[in-house]
Amino acid sequence: MQDTYTFKEIPPQRPNTPLLDRIDTPDQLRLLSADQLPQLARELRSFLLWSVGQTGGHFGAGLGVLELTVALHYVFNTPEDRLVWDVGHQAYPHKILTGRRERMGSIRQKGGLAGFPKRGESDYDTFGVGHSSTSISAVLGMAVAAKMQQSPRKSIAVIGDGAMTAGMAFEALNHAGHLRANMLVILNDNDMSISHNVGGLSNYFAKLLASRTYNQMRDGSKRVLQGAPNLMALARKTEEHVKGMISPGTLFEELGFNYIGPIDGHDLPLLVETLENICELDGPQFLHVVTKKGKGFAPAEADPIGYHAINKIDPAPEKKPTAVAAKAPASPKYANIFGQWLCDAAEQDPRVVGITPAMCEGSDLVAFSRRFPERYYDVAIAEQHAVTLAAGMACDGAKPVVAIYSTFLQRGYDQLVHDVAIQNLDVLFAIDRAGLVGEDGPTHAGAFDISYLRCIPNIVVMTPSDENETRQLLHTGLLHAGPAAVRYPRGSGPGSEIQAQLQALPLGKGRRVREGKRVAILNFGTLLSTALTAAEALDATVADMRFVKPLDEALTRELADEHDLLVTLEENTIAGGAGSAVAEYLNQQGIVQPILHLGLPDRFIDHGKHSELLTECGLDAAGVLAAIERRLELMSAGQSLQAVR
Repeated sequence: MQDTYTFKEIPPQRPNTPLLDRIDTPDQLRLLSADQLPQLARELRSFLLWSVGQTGGHFGAGLGVLELTVALHYVFNTPEDRLVWDVGHQAYPHKILTGRRERMGSIRQKGGLAGFPKRGESDYDTFGVGHSSTSISAVLGMAVAAKMQQSPRKSIAVIGDGAMTAGMAFEALNHAGHLRANMLVILNDNDMSISHNVGGLSNYFAKLLASRTYNQMRDGSKRVLQGAPNLMALARKTEEHVKGMISPGTLFEELGFNYIGPIDGHDLPLLVETLENICELDGPQFLHVVTKKGKGFAPAEADPIGYHAINKIDPAPEKKPTAVAAKAPASPKYANIFGQWLCDAAEQDPRVVGITPAMCEGSDLVAFSRRFPERYYDVAIAEQHAVTLAAGMACDGAKPVVAIYSTFLQRGYDQLVHDVAIQNLDVLFAIDRAGLVGEDGPTHAGAFDISYLRCIPNIVVMTPSDENETRQLLHTGLLHAGPAAVRYPRGSGPGSEIQAQLQALPLGKGRRVREGKRVAILNFGTLLSTALTAAEALDATVADMRFVKPLDEALTRELADEHDLLVTLEENTIAGGAGSAVAEYLNQQGIVQPILHLGLPDRFIDHGKHSELLTECGLDAAGVLAAIERRLELMSAGQSLQAVR
């Protein structure tokens, strides 16, 4: 069984994995001899390539931590010892080794395995994740709980070098060093962004620094020198300087961690030996391992960003599969609409700058970053900083556009309120991944942005219905003097004609797109085609409201006066959403009007295809039509009862 594959070499059938087939739990893994582990890793890599090739899913990160995953479950007594994977993109090997091997064919499908660790799915998933940089805080909490319970269990966080760019990670490191908690943080450095210092010498020193002998000498020396503070300080400085010469760990040592590494994250014997030594140490430990994202699959090694996630692999052609769709979409994605608009806007206005928290490719800022490098700012995984950076730019005359996913903006909410809205600063938020996101599930679903935005004073909230509306409302928000937000979903639109000319739309004004009787559907966002399909069957009126805030009050009142039932439609939670804005306005005006609110229910929606989830929530055309017909029947029954009385 080979170590590195290409497309042509990916097993078309389930590979022969005799060792892996014996492993249904880590307890069985720990029965293997250390000499058998490299063979197990080869079988695991072959199985992972085959299974993800069948289903699609997160790819490169799991290949990169495969040996580390084997070593962790071999050395530590999971799940009693708590193992937390940051973000969770890399957790597929973990799932395979923890009793879910035969269910990998269902991953990210409705009713199947989640694409991320999920507490309700397995006892081995000790912490549910999806967003980055939470692992150290969670593991510190677990270590504190273990101390309270006088439990000897271990607590381990595995975090990538990208996730280490977030302030939350350093807040947790600082606190852990202060508490002197018994925990292990493993830095998975897969981009060489922290250090290239990997090789025989660094591996040797890592083994030395983790060894029992060295640490016993270290602790003994501290006891001897306690009575001589000057000598103690000199010894500490000497140790720091020595470590600084052979490793990049001085920062972590200053935070209170015992730094070990960097070591080769694909050297299984070294990983096992190092982890076994660390098990004997008390206090906060920091292990730096260097891995290669996509290890074992040549195209992913060459292009780790492009192979972060893939669809089903066709093993025949020697070419890269599409990362999101099996075939090219008939129309551009909403992210593409944004990317092109930002380039066009920057051409017209030299004050325009683009800001993103590590989502250059996802938000389609690649072209902008190349054409306007001096006006492009990727702040890494630091959403709070992204928002306040934009606020600072706006204070001094720039026109910042923050390209950010709906769920990521949640992490910068205080900055949105305190730093942007209170000061009424000229910042535009281009909110991607609004609404349900399908296979990524509830951790990434933009289900709440309308609700959490519309309660903030000063901000304009826009919900375009198609590609051209997205382009023009982005331009509207850019020209608006104050905070503004445009939300749009993942994926492609209905294929509307896109006007090259940028034209600001009237602020707070919707449009009627179909005239009908009795029922008026007030659409907020990209469910317009669904509304029109249902309206055809009902002969109902449809209005594309465009703005949640300011709401088109005149149009809302007209529709209420002319119809028996108002129906609000949005791909956002009903609680506090656009429908609530309509109801609040009518209540303020003393208008008594039957209203049916259609949107996402008051629960987290599990993963599955976007179309499946819309059907589940009653937001497909059939579901919308059925809900309206049920309400009309209830209204008719109520009127009949009143007539009898």
